[in-house]
Amino acid sequence: MTGVLAPPPQGSDLKAVPGVPGIPYIGNTLSVMRDPIGQARKRYDAYGPVAWGWLLGQRTCTVQGPEAAEVVLVNRDKAFANGPAWSYFIGPFFYRGIMLLDFEEHLHHRRIMQQAFTRPRLRSYMDAMAPGIVKGLDAWEPGQDFKVYDHLKQLTLDLAVDVFMGVELDRAERDRVNGAFIDAVRAGTAYVRFPVPGLRWHKGLRARKVLEEFFYRHLPAKRRDGGDDLFAALCQAETDDGHRFSDEDVVNHMIFALMAAHDTTTITLTTMSYYLAKYPEWQERLREESLALGKPRPGYDDLDAFTGIDMVMKESLRMVAPVPALPRKVVKDTSILGYHVPAGTVVVVPMLSNHHMAEWWPDPERFDPERFSADRREDKAHKYAWAPFGGGAHKCIGLYFAGMQVKTILHQMLQRYRWSVPARYEWPLDTTSLPSPKDGLPVRLDRLETP
Repeated sequence: MTGVLAPPPQGSDLKAVPGVPGIPYIGNTLSVMRDPIGQARKRYDAYGPVAWGWLLGQRTCTVQGPEAAEVVLVNRDKAFANGPAWSYFIGPFFYRGIMLLDFEEHLHHRRIMQQAFTRPRLRSYMDAMAPGIVKGLDAWEPGQDFKVYDHLKQLTLDLAVDVFMGVELDRAERDRVNGAFIDAVRAGTAYVRFPVPGLRWHKGLRARKVLEEFFYRHLPAKRRDGGDDLFAALCQAETDDGHRFSDEDVVNHMIFALMAAHDTTTITLTTMSYYLAKYPEWQERLREESLALGKPRPGYDDLDAFTGIDMVMKESLRMVAPVPALPRKVVKDTSILGYHVPAGTVVVVPMLSNHHMAEWWPDPERFDPERFSADRREDKAHKYAWAPFGGGAHKCIGLYFAGMQVKTILHQMLQRYRWSVPARYEWPLDTTSLPSPKDGLPVRLDRLETP
């Protein structure tokens, strides 16, 4: 059964958004979560760049392609709100994180938070990360069936705790915090969206309490003693007119930032590791680049020398966008590419599938880091053709930190290890939440002689 989202205003030249609603509330949720790229292609072929259907219990308008993405993310007429859309998915678990705020309030918080991501702060974070990277990577045990995703997730959480928290935690507490973050993230795409014991939503609510208790417990000492970590930066940050974060603000932003800092970085590093295992010629090329630097630990100013790592990172972010979709709530009647979208509609920009559109990316399923080389720059076809960090006022505040962390970790991985997968191996990617390999990405890991 086909149908339109809403009739356009009389006398306007706008078109009604087409679509297939399917079963109310359920719609095509299951098929989209199982095969987001394939379903997006079918929807685009049938209806074009703007179409609607039921998704996770909401009437959802999906907008495909960079032109539609620009309209929504740049948000020139302030018709699209971030907070109400994300709150539906993760609000109870990441309450009032920077991504869940809008308009003037968002800009106010962002101005304060930006002080935690200045160049001097990034340099201090890089220095703080260095010992943890060495310790974490040196503890890896070579052999068959080494689960890359699991080990990188543990490493990036440990680094996030070191760099953002600046506190010493024993392994039991680190594991407890890690488990809470996993439960909080997975709860966002729960099918049953009320607290049934044992199901995702209930686990997410319980995880939020664990995280709040954790941060409130450490906050007084951080307010008192300061430091070079993010926690201290948020406690100390102050605008020119004297505005500071409340304790509640600091805790909310820390919970969100720690999740964002280690989950998305884990996905990016895991995707890079997968393709470097599948394409060993690229792994060797990057290893030569790292060894040519002539030092095991890069400095902040060395990162620009990693041109190969940069291309592989960008292509991996294209192949698997760590945040696969960006939802917005329409707060007043608006239009997207000539289609009438009424207030109250949820709009989704599907970055995971946008990055695989043949209209913008030649041979989109092929891993080809040279797309991002200086003489090709396929991402320049449109400002929003490649947008893994979003765009507009809500563009990821930590994108430079993320790039710094990814390059630093991979540089040291390449100098210590070589990893491979069987010739015909294809990873089973779970896209029901943030994308991750169902099997943990098992590789054969071999230790290299120390250069």
